[in-house]
Amino acid sequence: MARKLVWLFDLDNTLHNASYAIFPAINQNMNALIARVLAEQDLPSHPDAVNDIRVRYWQRYGATLLGMVRHHGVRASDFLRDAHQFDNLSDMIRAERGLGRLLRRLPGRKILLTNAPRAYARSVLRHLGLHRHFVEHVPIEAMRVHQQWRPKPSKLLLHRVLQQRGLSAARCVLVEDSLENLKSAKSLGMRTVWFSGFSPSFFFRPGYADVQVKSLHKLPAYLARLRR
Repeated sequence: MARKLVWLFDLDNTLHNASYAIFPAINQNMNALIARVLAEQDLPSHPDAVNDIRVRYWQRYGATLLGMVRHHGVRASDFLRDAHQFDNLSDMIRAERGLGRLLRRLPGRKILLTNAPRAYARSVLRHLGLHRHFVEHVPIEAMRVHQQWRPKPSKLLLHRVLQQRGLSAARCVLVEDSLENLKSAKSLGMRTVWFSGFSPSFFFRPGYADVQVKSLHKLPAYLARLRR
């Protein structure tokens, strides 16, 4: 009998093109928030300092949020709310057509695994008409291990996700645009799909990415390979 797969899908730049308008808006919102916090703490708050902190915390912790919480005492809920304020989210979303039909064709459970906050993720999925295809959402609010924030690419987080649901890594497929997240998943024994459709990729597929696709509609063609 064919192995039943469990699909773990990233959201931003995987199920939709966040780089088109949403990421620039989030970065702008974050910069405004960071500048305000730095000014209140009598720290340099000029644009270069703000950009440096936003990028540096994202690279170090996997999410700018963690650095702002850890080093500046920002409340996580406030940061997530302010960073994801949009005038008209629906006008900012771009995605491949027919994703609902695709998800119906893929055998197995689908879980959303995203470093984005819950309310934003729900809004995007509902706009795309994909919410009914996911049995569960794991947003950043749920990414705490031993009382510590552990967003992707944390191996501890991925291990906890599998453990809590009684899943073996070999049954799971992570579909992601982030190579760092795929690397962590592969080290735990998960199958990995590198989706590179919304970002230019000029280098070869690394060994920890079992499959590379530029369109999610190519996934059914790789079912046999992912089941091995």
